Amino acid sequence: MSVIIGIDPGSRITGYGVIRFEAGRLSYVASGCVRITAEGLPLRLKQIQDALHELVAWHKPDEAAIERVFMARNADSALKLGQARGVAIVTLASHGLDVAEYAAKEVKQAVVGKGSADKVQVQHMVMALLKLPGLPQADAADALGIAICHAHRSASATRIQEQQLRSFTGRVRG
Repeated sequence: MSVIIGIDPGSRITGYGVIRFEAGRLSYVASGCVRITAEGLPLRLKQIQDALHELVAWHKPDEAAIERVFMARNADSALKLGQARGVAIVTLASHGLDVAEYAAKEVKQAVVGKGSADKVQVQHMVMALLKLPGLPQADAADALGIAICHAHRSASATRIQEQQLRSFTGRVRG
């Protein structure tokens, strides 16, 4: 069993989602948003760090994943988003977690089946995959989607490694 935390970083709202992945099955643990209320960038970044420290201490994830940001509306937004993302990565790493990174298109492909899906489609598929009673908030749904993407990619990588090992040991014996 693996507990995975997904993070959708933002300088105003940071989404988080925690899932359990066991024997190929996904189950919901928690999700939500860290709504940044502090004034000034240093205090906003500290608020993200503090919230993530608390979430990791509470949920004790085995794995972490975060969205890889590739564009923003303007340079100032890109810098702030990059700093929020950096704080999230360092905070997760400080808890001994390796942090996998996924592009938004990869997450949408893994969750919805097409990389051009919109936020509402992601929300609906996250709700269906995790058997949630209602639509999660958009940033929380994105974070859950990141965790789901990581679960699927990790499971695929494990299957490939096992297959390669079986193939190798078969050649060695033969």
